[in-house]
Amino acid sequence: MEQRHVPRLDRSISCIGFGAWQLGADWGEVAEDDAVAALRAGLDAGVTFVDTADVYGDGRSERIIGEVLASLAPADRPFVATKMGRRVEQRPEHYTPEAFRDWNDRSRRNLQVDTVDLVQLHCPPTEVISSEATYDALDAMVAEGRVARYGVSVETCDQALAAIARPHVATVQIILNAFRLKPLEQVLPAARAAGVGIIARVPLASGLLSGRYTSATTFGADDHRTYNRHGEAFDVGETFSGVDFETGLDAVRRLAPHVPADATMAQWALRWVIDQPGVSVVIPGARNADQARANAAAAGLAPLDVDALDAVRSVYDELIRPQVHHRW
Repeated sequence: MEQRHVPRLDRSISCIGFGAWQLGADWGEVAEDDAVAALRAGLDAGVTFVDTADVYGDGRSERIIGEVLASLAPADRPFVATKMGRRVEQRPEHYTPEAFRDWNDRSRRNLQVDTVDLVQLHCPPTEVISSEATYDALDAMVAEGRVARYGVSVETCDQALAAIARPHVATVQIILNAFRLKPLEQVLPAARAAGVGIIARVPLASGLLSGRYTSATTFGADDHRTYNRHGEAFDVGETFSGVDFETGLDAVRRLAPHVPADATMAQWALRWVIDQPGVSVVIPGARNADQARANAAAAGLAPLDVDALDAVRSVYDELIRPQVHHRW
């Protein structure tokens, strides 16, 4: 697996990571044995970066990762990033130094670690990202040994640019996929110039870019692709990347002919993400070991050719841009 150096992390991480939202069962139920098997399969395939959050399954994802970490020798443990802040109502006054410490204490217990490798604010209000007090509190947590580094997960490109401008922000996590091209314009170049890592999330647009869905596909009531289809629970951009489901299916049909015979649509879409200059790691999820291995194998594909890259841009401009480009 290719390892990419992130200057502000002062380390290298695998270009394909493991996104652990699914382990919290917010994509339908995932048995704990399957969750553990998926994570171990990813690690065995060369993944060295795992992303989770305290809100995923209200801590279930962190706890599963913590059990796996505890079973590994220190030299074999992946770099683990968690996120904090989405377990409370999203108001700036809830983002206090005391709250940060409480949230961090819980994550450290769940992960069974004294120091969290990377903590990220989890798509907080813009006022929090812009506040000097936010970074003073995070700097204090680093000084106390609670966290080694910190970053910000964002919804919009403007939020990303504000975070990148902060001197101690190590990473920015943002939605980036073939249906979300706006970060290519300013965010990725700014991050590269500053040495900030880019963690690309929602790389398959909640599965749309897997090529497995049809107009008849349905999802369980406990799956965010049902309950957040129109942004009822959180930002709609997190579900299908903010793209109308039928429009997404049409876009996938037009992209499918560019997928090589030795790859799946999902692998091709992941390869597109890691081909973008400035991307440090992409974090697809996996519900089982086979999916984790398939995700990791995308790192071994050849970079997309010019025709494929042009197709992504053409489909985006015609079908996707009108729905999403102005929003995030």
